[in-house]
Amino acid sequence: MFITKKHMPRRTFLKSAAASVSLPLLEAMIPAGTALAQTAATTAPRMGFFYFPHGAVMENWTPETVGNEFELKSILQPLESHKNYLTIVSNLENKRAYGPVHAITPGTWLTGAAPRVSHEPYGGTTVDQIAAQHIGQDTPLPSIEVATETSGAAGSCDRAYGCSYAGTISFRTPTTPLPMENNPRKLFQTMFGVGDNAQERERLAKQTSSILDLMMEESNQLAKKLGATDRVVLNDYLETVREIERRVQKTAEHDMSHMELPDAPSGIPGSFDDHINLQMDLILLAYQGNITRIASMMLAAEVSNQTYNHVGVSDAFHPLSHHQNDANKIARLLRIQEYHSRVFARFVDRLAELPDGDNGSMLDNSIMLYGSNMSNSNAHDHYPLPSVIVGKGGGTIKGGQHIRAKERTPVSNLMLTVLDRIGVHEESFGDSTGRFEEV
Repeated sequence: MFITKKHMPRRTFLKSAAASVSLPLLEAMIPAGTALAQTAATTAPRMGFFYFPHGAVMENWTPETVGNEFELKSILQPLESHKNYLTIVSNLENKRAYGPVHAITPGTWLTGAAPRVSHEPYGGTTVDQIAAQHIGQDTPLPSIEVATETSGAAGSCDRAYGCSYAGTISFRTPTTPLPMENNPRKLFQTMFGVGDNAQERERLAKQTSSILDLMMEESNQLAKKLGATDRVVLNDYLETVREIERRVQKTAEHDMSHMELPDAPSGIPGSFDDHINLQMDLILLAYQGNITRIASMMLAAEVSNQTYNHVGVSDAFHPLSHHQNDANKIARLLRIQEYHSRVFARFVDRLAELPDGDNGSMLDNSIMLYGSNMSNSNAHDHYPLPSVIVGKGGGTIKGGQHIRAKERTPVSNLMLTVLDRIGVHEESFGDSTGRFEEV
């Protein structure tokens, strides 16, 4: 699914609204006299955080040598053609993830903060949302949160911590976990408006704008009649309304004259392979249309019982991750992990194909973190974490290297470094102890 210019008919490429068929932005799709820098693909930092559950078989992830003379192991082998864009960082640990295993693992990946023992979530603001506060406010959506499953099986919740940390990797504030959208239709309509086609979306957007205007006017009148406590409650509610209003306004101001969108997907595809690739394509569509600059995705749910028959693995994912060092089980688990990397590599391939103004490809100007908050799934440990940055961040990241950090270096150091590279300079992040200057 790609945004195209009108000069080449969209239906030449998209045969089904639910199909995940992708093409690069071609010059033939741009009207004569239009500078490429004026198209939807404009130079701006784009960030992605792609999480896979249940860790990795680390001997099939970590290169043997450091520096730029390294060879990719089997899990990262699908990214071989983009080796010059990879920054693999080894020996990272997340001490904040130790606890009730799966129940807090996803929600602590991007925070570097320990969650409180409470059914009411309280952890830390995630790095993607800190980035969204700084570089996501000029787009219709500051960020999008994507998944393939709504939740995992038993074990993803905990009596002491509840369920909030297992179902998302994004927290807008320490107390506000963001839901991950697994339905392609709902994700599409979040990005481009409710309605099956362009005409419906335009009509419903105007209605939404009118309703919001009326709500704000009546709420402001009501606030004058309320006491201090009620005004605080009302103001919290109005903050949500204002965010919706901001998004509607940004969408209305957003120049979509160059975009010809497909109809909304019909729903969740029956095939997991189609589903995960369609979600990836929608993220790419959001980047390409500058609908958002920041996306987070859980490739599968924590404690996922998804099967991968399409790659010859009939076992449920989570039980297989408890491989008990059985060679046959590890071999099947590797198929799943290598498959996830192939899906991600397909996404990276398309980033590399897309021009980004006059400054190289979209991959040149992006920072994508691909990894997990667990290491050996059989041991349920959080050291050493599988972590790789893909992209060069507009020249702020060298790429093409394997960095072996000091043993048990906080993964927060990597998050702090990523923020630096997009121009967000924090003194610290979570339990960070420093930065990776060599990145």
